Amino acid sequence: MPQVKEITVATLDAGEFIKEKAAEISQIVGDGIAINALSGGVDSSAVTMLGHKALGVRLKTYFIDNGIMREGEPQQIVSVFKKLGVNVEIIDAQDEFFASLKGITDPEEKREAITQTFYKKVFGNLVKKSGAKYLLQGTILTDIDETVAGIKRQHNVFEQLGIDPQETFGYKIIEPLVQLRKDGVRKVAQALGLPVSIYNRMPFPGPALSARLIGEATRERIALVRKATSILEEELVSVKAFQYMAILHNDRVTGMRDNKREFGQQIEIRCWDSIDARQAHPTQLPFSALEKLANRLVAEVPGVVSVTYNIAAKPPSTMEAV
Repeated sequence: MPQVKEITVATLDAGEFIKEKAAEISQIVGDGIAINALSGGVDSSAVTMLGHKALGVRLKTYFIDNGIMREGEPQQIVSVFKKLGVNVEIIDAQDEFFASLKGITDPEEKREAITQTFYKKVFGNLVKKSGAKYLLQGTILTDIDETVAGIKRQHNVFEQLGIDPQETFGYKIIEPLVQLRKDGVRKVAQALGLPVSIYNRMPFPGPALSARLIGEATRERIALVRKATSILEEELVSVKAFQYMAILHNDRVTGMRDNKREFGQQIEIRCWDSIDARQAHPTQLPFSALEKLANRLVAEVPGVVSVTYNIAAKPPSTMEAV
């Protein structure tokens, strides 16, 4: 595997980087068409703006509604980019994703099911329809590091694992951010004119809410963790953390409600202080904040009777639970 030369945030000239990468994208694509998937995260948002700077309307941008995103996310992100002059088409692929996840409980198998559905089925159809020969993608250096090290298979890393995207999926992949880590991508995103709500946005996993529950990702279980996520993001909005999340566990625990025993659900809260996600420490949230979160989660998320807080650092823990 060829070594990727890192550009650290301290040495990054964002303006020069944008100029170079836009020229590179333009040269590779030529007079053809490229497509990309926008999730609303800082990586995919920066790639979208870079691509539109390089190609204009010859970059077709799609938001794939896989049914496992946060509340109202597709519409919110499309609205932000419309204000920036970028047209984004929402593709409803919920049925395809839930069908591919049916019966799967293993974390790596879930990631693989999402990868295959996204790249081969949903995006494969879009490629054929658009005539695009290139996929513009927001892979960053941490994605490669974690995949190669075997920590977890990132959904967007192929060539680094010896997979030929053109042979497997029918298109070539362009990865202009691959020399950067998250802090560098934020700097580039800001220089591209993206709003603070995007360039300072908290990291969110490619497998979305399916990576926020342990076990099978059914529509019903996704709905529970989506509600828990909304509550968490409302309550911790002012916390200066790198990332926070709600995890729905698969095991059930004994609880009580209305003076009766209830064999219910358990939510784990994680909140992290980190710079680049390689190392992280649990944020020392005030106990009053944790207590308020617990009270809301057991009151508002159906069936939840237990709330815990993760206090193990990364490593040996990872930021996402699965």
